[in-house]
Amino acid sequence: MSQTVTSTEASTEFRHGLLFGLAAYGMWGFLPAYYKLTETVPADLVVSHRILWSVLFVGLFLYARGRWQEVVDVFRQPKVLMGLTVSATLIAVNWLTFVWAIAQNHVLDISLGYFINPLVSILVGLFVLREKLTTWQGIAVGVAALAVVLQAILAGGLPWVSLVLAFSFAGYGYVRKVVPVKATPGLFVETIVLFPLAAGYMLLSLSWGVDALVLNDPPVLLALVGTGIVTALPLICFSSAARRLPLFMLGLMQYMAPSMHFLMAVYIWGEPLDTTKLMTFGMIWAALAVFSYDSWRRYRLNQRVSR
Repeated sequence: MSQTVTSTEASTEFRHGLLFGLAAYGMWGFLPAYYKLTETVPADLVVSHRILWSVLFVGLFLYARGRWQEVVDVFRQPKVLMGLTVSATLIAVNWLTFVWAIAQNHVLDISLGYFINPLVSILVGLFVLREKLTTWQGIAVGVAALAVVLQAILAGGLPWVSLVLAFSFAGYGYVRKVVPVKATPGLFVETIVLFPLAAGYMLLSLSWGVDALVLNDPPVLLALVGTGIVTALPLICFSSAARRLPLFMLGLMQYMAPSMHFLMAVYIWGEPLDTTKLMTFGMIWAALAVFSYDSWRRYRLNQRVSR
């Protein structure tokens, strides 16, 4: 009887994890559409608002959940705080590039960047963690590198938006992996670290005569306030999914967001998909197929060994 209950509970947990994962990646997938609402505001001010409102909403969530002590503990550990300062810098670069690219109609480049990201994470593991590449991982990274080089040659320049997004987020992921702090308290501390810069920049903009608070456009101001929610909510859902799902499944689900970016860029906003870009995407997708196969193969092997 107890075994049946355990099996039922495991099934329920898996189902909940799947729903949380779909919610997280679905929200991340719709982020370009959300930030189209704020494209009349300069990207640096949008990111400043995102930081300020994230402090408020993430702080309220942690307080309501009785997790304030986790934040206090971070400030008592200088090494952890230093690590989160580094990750805060990386995520600020990522956010600024992301928002700027949306306003400039480069959502296809955003999509490419987040498709490349898992392969860049392999390189981080190779050079920083001294991990060894499997044969299939080596092939995947090689194909992705070739795709970037060919685009640089054929299009007359590197896809810098894609590369900045991919490397900044892979670097962010690495730092957050090695810093011993949970996702939501970590995000709160990161935004607290960035808060003085964001608030200072907004005050400076006001002194220049810029309507940094966007008081003359209430719908846009409301969208800027909502950036705190659209930053915090997907992360909270992802944290819940990560506790319930195997990493292999989370790895596959991460392609959901850039796939949505791609479809919206082409079919809603009409961004041009020329032959060079299509070739680049095709090669990256092929590399990800190889990478996913290798991940699945190793996951099944580990499952057999653990039985």
